[in-house]
Amino acid sequence: MKKIVAAAVSLGLLFTLPALAQTVRNTDKFIKEESGSLIGARIGVRAVRYDGKVIADVDGSGALLPASNTKLITTGCALNALGSDFAMTTKLAMGGEVRDSVLHGDLYIVGGGDPTLGSKDSIALRIQTLFRTWASFLRKAGVKKIDGRIIGDGRFFDGPIECPTWDWEDLGTYYGAGGGGLCFYRNQFDINVAVAGDSVALKPSCPDLPWLDLRNEASVGPAGSGDNLYLFATDLSPVASMRGTFASDRKAKTEECANKFGALTLAHEFRTYLETAGILSEGYSDIDARGRIRSFLEDSRPGECFFGKALPVDSLRVIGSTQSPSIKRIAYVTNHRSDNFYAETLLRTLGREKKGSASYASALAAENEELEALGLDTSHGIHVVDGSGLARHNYIAPEFFCRFLRAMMDCKVFGDYLYTLGQPGKGSYSNRLKDAPDSVKSRIRYKSGSMNGVVCFSGYIEPSDGEKDHTIVFSVMTNNFTGPSWKAYSFIDKVIARLAGEN
Repeated sequence: MKKIVAAAVSLGLLFTLPALAQTVRNTDKFIKEESGSLIGARIGVRAVRYDGKVIADVDGSGALLPASNTKLITTGCALNALGSDFAMTTKLAMGGEVRDSVLHGDLYIVGGGDPTLGSKDSIALRIQTLFRTWASFLRKAGVKKIDGRIIGDGRFFDGPIECPTWDWEDLGTYYGAGGGGLCFYRNQFDINVAVAGDSVALKPSCPDLPWLDLRNEASVGPAGSGDNLYLFATDLSPVASMRGTFASDRKAKTEECANKFGALTLAHEFRTYLETAGILSEGYSDIDARGRIRSFLEDSRPGECFFGKALPVDSLRVIGSTQSPSIKRIAYVTNHRSDNFYAETLLRTLGREKKGSASYASALAAENEELEALGLDTSHGIHVVDGSGLARHNYIAPEFFCRFLRAMMDCKVFGDYLYTLGQPGKGSYSNRLKDAPDSVKSRIRYKSGSMNGVVCFSGYIEPSDGEKDHTIVFSVMTNNFTGPSWKAYSFIDKVIARLAGEN
């Protein structure tokens, strides 16, 4: 009987393996034929079932620019390492004594990495609710007046606020805003821009940054030349310069720019709120990268600041704290909106929690250790320098994405991770796989990545038969394509639809 079963199994393999090999050959041929429309592009495709069977492989081992597909790894490592319910803590602490209802000393807002403070996201506390809660901490501590400053303390994150390899043109945009241990309004601010005769008029709007020396070096461009304005700024000095051109026929618009002084902005906004609540203070400040209190006096010139000594965090008296949304909720927004700011915060929080440092070197080392803990060989197929994919120094192979996505399926947080991914026909992917039936689109969970010359999609195709082993993990990446982007999206849609037909 055993010999008959063994023989039957052997015969089954004889038929199954050639059939599978033929399927792979046909799919690879299809991919190569369809990629012919992407002249000059470099293509990488890999698709593997959970049980290890290769469905497609066209140059899948070559590392390519992943753009925002990098967030798949950032969010997955953060969820797995920190836990879905992990949250960041922001503390209100006093650097002095309370006598006769007066705090004789400074009030510190001690950041813990929460990227949602003051944001308009639905997952975040409304700013009025947040400030009202903080004000209640003061009242419970018996404070009716502050004989000192409101200090935004972002020391929880050490190191530069941005990845050092980001392009200068990206650093001044909202999607290139770096994040410290304490931020506000996603560390961005808005500037209203309009053509005014032969010049470009700039008017900062929200939030208020009275200390900023905003220099206008922009000029009017020819009709039809579009918006080519870029803000140049760093956290080293409260000076920013708007450069580039704004077409003469462009309508007025709002530029969303990076605010390099998020902690200071929060201190300023909270002080203003406290004044309306009848709690007065002497001013507002933040703490720079060298650990010095940095003050901007109201009667000083924009861009002029003064320095003092900050108290050690462990010497402060904490009077209350608030929590960020959970990591799983932040990761959801990160992947659905492809949010660079949140992604970088998740990476640096991973470094802070696992290595005691939020510097990029420590954060990347922590991420690498998490990848290896998942059983992944990181010696090939991956080189990352940030958490969002904004840097053009990131290189990841489709084959590595597939290894990572398969490994995530065995993690206890996989359900939460899968939920962070989008689906064709919904949200920002509403135009994807238009011709595919809902029965196919509902089985696909993925994340896009795009920048100039780059379009990528990686994710999962859930099996129609419900068998975990038949789940397909895939990565379809295109680089160096100079043609219209719709061609790259169309190619990827066709490839993913073809792969979905395999399970």
